[in-house]
Amino acid sequence: MQTFRYDDPVVARFPTIHTALVHATGLRNGPSAPDLQQAYGAEQRIAADRLVATPVAQMPSIAAWRRVFAGFGARPTQYRSAAEALLRRVARHGDIPSINTLVDLGNLVSIRHALPVAVLDLAGVAGPITVRFATGSERFTDLGAADSVAPEPGEVVFADRDDVVCARRWCWRQSAQSATGPATVEALVVIEGHHQTADRDVSDALADVVALLATFQPAARVATYRLSAAAPASGAPGRPADRYRSSSASSRRAASVTPNAIITRK
Repeated sequence: MQTFRYDDPVVARFPTIHTALVHATGLRNGPSAPDLQQAYGAEQRIAADRLVATPVAQMPSIAAWRRVFAGFGARPTQYRSAAEALLRRVARHGDIPSINTLVDLGNLVSIRHALPVAVLDLAGVAGPITVRFATGSERFTDLGAADSVAPEPGEVVFADRDDVVCARRWCWRQSAQSATGPATVEALVVIEGHHQTADRDVSDALADVVALLATFQPAARVATYRLSAAAPASGAPGRPADRYRSSSASSRRAASVTPNAIITRK
């Protein structure tokens, strides 16, 4: 897999980061199967009930992302993490429409664990992805937008080698180029957290993503990676990750219990 890494200044300012990556190839994306739609709807109802007792802003994972956003100058009440935005939509409307298998799968896990889950189509990303502070010279094209814009200097972005941004304000908004669609055959799922139990919760979310891919993308090949401030990069050239064929039950168990990968430092 092409390298995904956190730039040193980002790690220095936000050392609480815990991340899981799922690199999936051989995908056949399309409308969600009825079973996935049913599971997605059920998860939204469970989340709505949970939000009655615990407001979104008081969830530890969401509160941590609010602190992170404030830490790079984004007002957390104006710009919300993807997980908070989803949960607020569930609380207000009680239903998020199905988009496609990969988006629904990521949103289901995001709602369940209150963690941002990005699903990036790697066909729209040029080479390695670096999570870094923007200089303001990069370009970002929003979903549905005709023109690109520059991110604000200092905000955290996912940028490729061509300085094209596939995510702004860390986990606020994803680019049009990286959005999954019917043609998606290779994707990177990014799960991140900063709260006290993020290491455990990210691991649980990773297991769910792998299991859902096994069920709804049985022909896919999946590799998993774990990152943190101590190991902020993955996918080093010449050091491939362990891979699991998700159509195998034994592989699913291995991926869920021991999400192994080669981790390298910058």
